[in-house]
Amino acid sequence: MSKLQEISKIVEEGKQKKVKAIVKEALNEGHNATEILDSMIEAMGVVGELFKKSEIYIPEMLTAAHTMKKGVEVIQPLLVDSATTSLGTCVIGTVTGDLHDIGKNLVALMIESAGFNVIDLGVDVSAEKFIEAVNANDDCKIVALSCLLTTTMPALTESVEGLIAAGLKEKVKIIVGGAPITDEFSVKIGADGTAEDAASAAELAKSIIA
Repeated sequence: MSKLQEISKIVEEGKQKKVKAIVKEALNEGHNATEILDSMIEAMGVVGELFKKSEIYIPEMLTAAHTMKKGVEVIQPLLVDSATTSLGTCVIGTVTGDLHDIGKNLVALMIESAGFNVIDLGVDVSAEKFIEAVNANDDCKIVALSCLLTTTMPALTESVEGLIAAGLKEKVKIIVGGAPITDEFSVKIGADGTAEDAASAAELAKSIIA
């Protein structure tokens, strides 16, 4: 088994205590930071598929994502110095009036694991804050908006409409998610898509910028 395969396996299995050491070993063997990052992104793709099949659950997926983050810490300085394979920036947040963040946090982790730079605006985020964040990041490709409550669906609509009115639909793709959100609602409010879980959200983010 190659070092890159070992890294993938360690991320898949969520072995947080081992990942930094194996990443350093891979670097010492001559593997570059981008190769190592790609192996971890590939591993998270496997984890996402297992989650969608209900072969693993949220705790395991979170552990794998945190394992990848620890591995990325080792190679981050090298990625900054080289031409990184980042897919661009994703701005994410929970809309005005909604303070739920567990699902949003999981989506943020999975989208980051897929190769995006993620800017998490937190909860109770206004349309104006989403717009400001997009305008402040030239490489922003995705805006991900979350709401868990049916009572905050109007705020979700307002945020999407605000992004469109600001002329940002030409620059970014807008994805929405949360328990009450359906494909039909997503289309109705002008979003580019929705996903039923964090793994699907990461796949969606990659597919709509392709």
